[in-house]
Amino acid sequence: MSISRLSLMMAMLFALPAMAIEPFVIKDIRVEGIQRTEAGTIFSYLPVKVGDTMTEEKAAQAIRALFATGFFKDVSLESDSGVLVVLVQERPSVAQIEFVGIKEFDKEQLGKGLRQIGMSEGRIFDKGLLDRAEQELKRQYLSRGMYSVSVNTTVTPLERNRVSINFTVDEGEIAKIRQISIIGSNVFKEKDLTDLFVSRTPGLMTWYSKNDQYSRQKLAADIETLRSFYLDRGYLEFNVDSTQVSITPDKKDIYITISITEGEKYSVSEIKVAGEILIPEPEVLKLVKIKVGDTFSRALLTESNKLISDRLGNEGYAFANVNAIPDLNKEKRQVSFTFFIDPGRRVYVRRINIAGNTQTRDEVIRREMRQIEGGWYSGDNINKSRSRIDRLGYFTEVNVETPPVQGTTDQVDLNVSVIEKPTGNVLLGAGFGSGEGLILSGSVTKNNIFGSGKHISAQVNSSKINTVYALSYTDPYYTIDGISRGFDVYTRKLDAVDSGLGQYRTKTVGGAMRFGVPVTEIDTIQYGLGYETTKIDIFDDSPLFYKNYVNSFGSNNSTVTGTVGWIRDGRDSLIYPTTGAMNKAVLETGLPGGTLKYYKTTYQHQRYLPLTRTYTLMLNGEIGYGSGYGDKPLPFFKNYYVGGVSSVRGYKTYTIGPKDESGNPQGGSHKLLANAELLLPFPGLEKDKSVRVGAFVDGGMVANTYDMGEMRYSTGLSVLWVSPFGPLKISMAKPLNAKTGDSSQVFQFTFGGAF
Repeated sequence: MSISRLSLMMAMLFALPAMAIEPFVIKDIRVEGIQRTEAGTIFSYLPVKVGDTMTEEKAAQAIRALFATGFFKDVSLESDSGVLVVLVQERPSVAQIEFVGIKEFDKEQLGKGLRQIGMSEGRIFDKGLLDRAEQELKRQYLSRGMYSVSVNTTVTPLERNRVSINFTVDEGEIAKIRQISIIGSNVFKEKDLTDLFVSRTPGLMTWYSKNDQYSRQKLAADIETLRSFYLDRGYLEFNVDSTQVSITPDKKDIYITISITEGEKYSVSEIKVAGEILIPEPEVLKLVKIKVGDTFSRALLTESNKLISDRLGNEGYAFANVNAIPDLNKEKRQVSFTFFIDPGRRVYVRRINIAGNTQTRDEVIRREMRQIEGGWYSGDNINKSRSRIDRLGYFTEVNVETPPVQGTTDQVDLNVSVIEKPTGNVLLGAGFGSGEGLILSGSVTKNNIFGSGKHISAQVNSSKINTVYALSYTDPYYTIDGISRGFDVYTRKLDAVDSGLGQYRTKTVGGAMRFGVPVTEIDTIQYGLGYETTKIDIFDDSPLFYKNYVNSFGSNNSTVTGTVGWIRDGRDSLIYPTTGAMNKAVLETGLPGGTLKYYKTTYQHQRYLPLTRTYTLMLNGEIGYGSGYGDKPLPFFKNYYVGGVSSVRGYKTYTIGPKDESGNPQGGSHKLLANAELLLPFPGLEKDKSVRVGAFVDGGMVANTYDMGEMRYSTGLSVLWVSPFGPLKISMAKPLNAKTGDSSQVFQFTFGGAF
């Protein structure tokens, strides 16, 4: 039989008919030219097998099928005495991928991105994918404002039909935003509008925030912020007409021009409610935050829609839909709104599913849930559940979703997904001050032992004044009702001699048991019972005050300590509070059974007031009073002391208050403390929640009566940075009315890390 050879390229198969081939019965199939591909793989793609009759149509199908695999760059068929010969030329494989000159991106992440589009070591080399990868790499650089980037791709053939791919990048200089212009702003100053933007021209901290680099996504968000600004101030017809971004020929400077039409300012003329109203209409109208006569505000309108939807959600209507339909009167510049309410079907929660907690036990999360399985859907209870889980402090993210149950119209599942974070903390602290030198402190805390939600901590504090060793353990759910139980053991040494506070030393060893009883979602009553012994050492040159106390009551004292307290914590965050208040009242007393008979009461009120979108005022006040009973005085080592990093910054620890005849602080039975701090974003990092600064004024006093003339004041600046290595707090303070005997402590900082 004559030999017929067919060799057709993939692109020609759909344009030209197959070459003429004389049909024959296939006796055998032989594959030639393969290096990596298994013969069986080729057999699996062929539309014929031994015993079939080979025709022109089947030959064309076979070539198309083999080209479609992407493994080959040439395929041909031959017949040799009834044997079908498949000749192939394989595409090369990728042996290695290298990146040279890349500093802006992580090379491992780039490699991962290439794998997602099908290019990686060991895969078949595809020139189309290579071009796509090169363009994507350029696009990533352009998104970061690096417009002068150049990418040179080199493909080097290697032995065994392999290639090496090299991406050589010249990143060039980063283009900076040199000007942002807003055309058409007549009501508001252009500078006030551009200050709303995250994008900005180069400034003090833009080297860190990189906000002076152009980003299309960032600019789109800025334009939406601008739109919200106008709509929240009544400009209902505000419009962004155009946005132009231009770059200089040297690709170093970017100019942004935004053209706007402000329109007229509208006020609200009427509010109506329509649709299926399942709650009393007066109650609905109370939820509407925008009132007749007010200037239109989209933010208040959106909030009103949400409040009505949430109110219906609390009744089980999880998919309630509320739309406010406007009716404009352009002549009077007024707008009326009709709130159309569609409650939908009432639903209940079928199951609560928890995911993402690889360490934390399910029960630790479930016991914080306020929405129950099988109960009617309640948006309020779901929000409380999410907040309580978040406040555990075990997770970086807490997400709650309520997907409908397939096949039903009245059921949803509650899916809680969390991302766990390290719950162990190492805290290191140091302070510097005149006279005291270096203060070192540290603690180790584990807040979620073995995923059980139980806490354990060890504290060490070493300074000229105090040496403290303490170990604490807390079970926040000692009972299923949420009653907590904890234990503390500690030893404290107060060296007043070396610190210059007085001619005495005390050593206290003790332990305590405490309980916390939740009363409401934010209120807790605390009880405690403990026992401690205190040894007092005095010297020949000790002031008469201390000698008289030891002569009267001895140098060794024991105390049965009882405590009761109330805490109400309504702050919106424990780490970055911006609103809400915290109240705390504590009574400590020496009970019968010990040699010390005394009581101390302390009340603290702390409030966060949001002044603007970014500025927060923190106010803190404390008052304390102590005394003895049973013909015994308040022990001098139980006195209140003020001064230092935790009370009045700018003063050395304990130095504020009455002094003995040697000029050493004695403390007092009465205490007042006040702090006011303006918290604001760090300049240049306004959108970064990890950094903020504060300007504060502190005031405090201790004495044996409430004497405002004994108040000491200080002022200064503070910085808080939640760094990748842990929180860093820095403060610098200056005393305003220091008196004789007071000592300053200007600079303080604390630094902590997680494990």
